[in-house]
Amino acid sequence: VLEWFFPAGESFSGSPAPLLLLPPAFFLIGGLFGLYFPAKAGWGAIRSGQGLDMNVLMCLAAVGAFAIGEYGEAATVIVLFSLGEALEGYTMERARDSIRSLTQLAPAEAIILQPCMDCQGCRGRELPDGSGPYESGPCPWCDLHEARVTVERLAVGDRILVKPGERIPMDGRVVSGQSAVNQAPITGESVPVEKGPDAEVFAGTINGDGVLEIEVTRLAADNTLSRLIHLVEEAQSQKTPTQRFVDKFARVYTPLVVAGAGLMAVLPPLLFGQPFLDTPTEHGWLYRALTMLVIACPCALVIATPVAVVSAIAAAARRGVLIKGGAYLEALGQVKVVAFDKTGTLTQGRPELVNLACVDRCCVEARQHNLMAECVHCDNMLALAAAVERYSTHPLARAITAAAESRALPHVAATAVKSLPGQGVQGQIGNRLVTIGSHTLLHDDRACLREFCGLVTGAEANGQTTMLVREDEALRGYLAVSDPPRHTSRATITALKAAQVTDTVMLTGDNPTVARAIGQQLGVDEVRAGLMPADKVTAIRELIATHGDTVAMVGDGVNDAPALAAATVGIAMGAGGTAQALETADVALMADDLTQLPAAIRLGRRAVGTIRFNIWFALIIKVVFLLTAFFGVATLWMAVFADVGASLLVTLNGMRLLRPDDR
Repeated sequence: VLEWFFPAGESFSGSPAPLLLLPPAFFLIGGLFGLYFPAKAGWGAIRSGQGLDMNVLMCLAAVGAFAIGEYGEAATVIVLFSLGEALEGYTMERARDSIRSLTQLAPAEAIILQPCMDCQGCRGRELPDGSGPYESGPCPWCDLHEARVTVERLAVGDRILVKPGERIPMDGRVVSGQSAVNQAPITGESVPVEKGPDAEVFAGTINGDGVLEIEVTRLAADNTLSRLIHLVEEAQSQKTPTQRFVDKFARVYTPLVVAGAGLMAVLPPLLFGQPFLDTPTEHGWLYRALTMLVIACPCALVIATPVAVVSAIAAAARRGVLIKGGAYLEALGQVKVVAFDKTGTLTQGRPELVNLACVDRCCVEARQHNLMAECVHCDNMLALAAAVERYSTHPLARAITAAAESRALPHVAATAVKSLPGQGVQGQIGNRLVTIGSHTLLHDDRACLREFCGLVTGAEANGQTTMLVREDEALRGYLAVSDPPRHTSRATITALKAAQVTDTVMLTGDNPTVARAIGQQLGVDEVRAGLMPADKVTAIRELIATHGDTVAMVGDGVNDAPALAAATVGIAMGAGGTAQALETADVALMADDLTQLPAAIRLGRRAVGTIRFNIWFALIIKVVFLLTAFFGVATLWMAVFADVGASLLVTLNGMRLLRPDDR
């Protein structure tokens, strides 16, 4: 600016003035101050073994410009570079803050319900358990009183009160009350979820119109919201394969740029007599080399991937999808095949007993008209099956025990219960060996009667899972359980096709007839049934061998852990309250909602496309300006403007991923 006002060092009177020295001194002092932070960062990188980085390139360019008397351009290089670094840092923090803001969702205080301690009014009364008079401690008669405390003071087992419209401060279990809770901050579900006694609630979610009394189940530092934020921040710090390649490339590229700039400054003057310093008509080769140093700075290349990764992971987490790192984000964006577990993933996971029949021919005929007609022999068979299945956590076992309880059947004790993986379960009741197994197992054992084959096959063709009950060597009858598909499953399969997923596969341990019936209802491309856990791993490996590293596996994150680990991307559903699913899956859908899956894959594709665009854009800008620098057209300020501008553009482009995809 001073040079504009005082060209050729003239004063207001037109005579030579001492202000001639002010502009160079002004730029020199400002430049030296501006060089402090880049020089410090560059020296730190060299000392830590990271080698030459972009800070070193900018320092060399600025010092070289000062050395040849280009004070204004040297200062411009420093100012624009520092401004660009500051803006990049600000925009990256904006992306990270979108996740950190989640920490403010959980209240810092809670209303704890405390018993009356050392109650004077009730002292001397006989205790309810008859153990003597009450003297001190919690009063069993007085109502609990409210006290506001910080969440850090709450312990597991404490009871808290959440009033209408308040945020729930801790993870817990509802003891009393009924309310609709908005879980969007954790699971991404747009519709509030009804919560009643024994329901699980999460810190940071919003209570509806009811009053809830909640028993704390996790400490504040270990609640679902805290774990989610920790895992997201950890994921954002992990590098993608593309980012690791760019970083390695930059470590080699930057020293080569310095060497190339040195040769560019020296060789043309030595070999061809070209001007080393500027002439009145053109820039010298030293100036061109300094311009090359600035243009070749890999700022935009280095920032191209991390800003997209940070933004995409933050956007996914805000919508209830936890992506465990940049590598999984890229892999998610390249998925072409999605394999699903059936039970609890494509189906509701709450099977019910819909039919049963014993070997009595009258019973079989009666069930042609009333599938659940009462029969004492059927009740006895169901009681035997429930006794063997009582301690199993399998959904089919729960359906059998629930049916026995609903009929108020007597409890029978079973011993020596053992699982027959993928086929059934077996146990000892008295001196009788009771087996509950698949049609295939008992048919192979020749325990299946001919008329039962038709009944069982018909039930399986309707999508029902059948289990035959055998007592010693005699067939007692069969049970048919139905686990209907989720209402969103077919729409999810359709949405995956629209998201360019070429194949969908259902992997299940169920028998082929049942699996095919459900697969046909949902529009799944391929059904693989009768699979044991190890067979699912083999199936995933076969899909990877056929389709490459583009295979995702979707399951519950617990029972399907081996198959999830074998897939390119393991995706767990309903992981909001499951620590194991959050830890083992590559991607976790916090809500029990399949519709999040296509959105997550679309986000992955957008992220991969953004990263590729950013890298190609940065490379093209570099090549164009390197050519202009070589021919002496580009100036130092143009070079740094191009470098900083490219960095800002790729940063802003990456931050577009924070915006929702509403398709």
